[in-house]
Amino acid sequence: MEFRFTTLVTILAAAAATMQAPSVLAQGTQERNLRLGICISEDHPLGQGSNKFSQIMDKLSGGKTKVKLFPACQLGSETQQIAAVRGNVQDMTIVSSAPLATIIKEFLLFDLPFLFQNEKETDAVLDGKLGQHMLDLAKSKNMIGLCYWENGFRQLTNSRRPVAKMEDMAGLKLRVMQNPVYIESFKAMGANVTPMPMPELYSALETKAMDAQENPIPNIHANKMNEVQKYLSLTAHAYAPYVVLVSKTLWDKMDSKEQDNMRSACNEARDYQRGLIRTQNVTLLEDLKAKGMTVTPISDAEMARMRDATKPVTEKFTKDIGPELVAQAQQEINAIRKNGK
Repeated sequence: MEFRFTTLVTILAAAAATMQAPSVLAQGTQERNLRLGICISEDHPLGQGSNKFSQIMDKLSGGKTKVKLFPACQLGSETQQIAAVRGNVQDMTIVSSAPLATIIKEFLLFDLPFLFQNEKETDAVLDGKLGQHMLDLAKSKNMIGLCYWENGFRQLTNSRRPVAKMEDMAGLKLRVMQNPVYIESFKAMGANVTPMPMPELYSALETKAMDAQENPIPNIHANKMNEVQKYLSLTAHAYAPYVVLVSKTLWDKMDSKEQDNMRSACNEARDYQRGLIRTQNVTLLEDLKAKGMTVTPISDAEMARMRDATKPVTEKFTKDIGPELVAQAQQEINAIRKNGK
């Protein structure tokens, strides 16, 4: 009897512990209120993707992790938000790879002129081993790179004249991001280049301090560039993705389940956001035309001239990025092009 009684007690104790386990785990899960900053409006695909990320995190965490979005540079410029995430003053940001390249030189890879030709190439490189290697570099700067979102191919706008060939860029006062590859690329094509933070751009265009700027179509539309820019040229001169960054100090405080949730939410929201922005590229371009912008395509022959003019820029910055890294990217892209034929 004593054996049976002891066994029964043991079984009941184990059952009680099992029944209490979820409650204990729930109580032990950290509640978090995270601040996510972006430098574009909430109705832009990046803002919509950010809200989708917030919804997914809320679901995966059982309501324990709340992500609040601060759009339109409310928390500072992209450069300032990167610094805030590094210092654990801000939890998350999603920024273009171009300003990130000012502290992690390898990210200059994505700014090389005319590196990519289509989204099939960008997705394969970003979501593959090379892209993950790049994300891992953020750890040395006290950040975690979660995944890449879509920013889109960058196009040129200006208020002076249609740009159909390189000579049309001559003398244009052009704003670019604070990134050396963009500065050198447009200098090579004849423009007068000035780096400037995004929050200052609209006013500079409105007052004619700047004639021109370059951005993906959704950014041009979201920032109402059509109000201060008449001409849009489809140069597709660069593809700089958005990079989702988290404070490493915060990340290290998370358990493995929280970290898995963050990665899963980033990837799921990425797929949603990419699909959204690629669909909108067509409709937003038509809307910009309807609002008075003159859209100028660039011929294949002229595009080839632009590539040739900027080859010295690629060669120059390949030394900074790392010849092996650039060669690996070009090898992967060439393989995609070969298989696509």
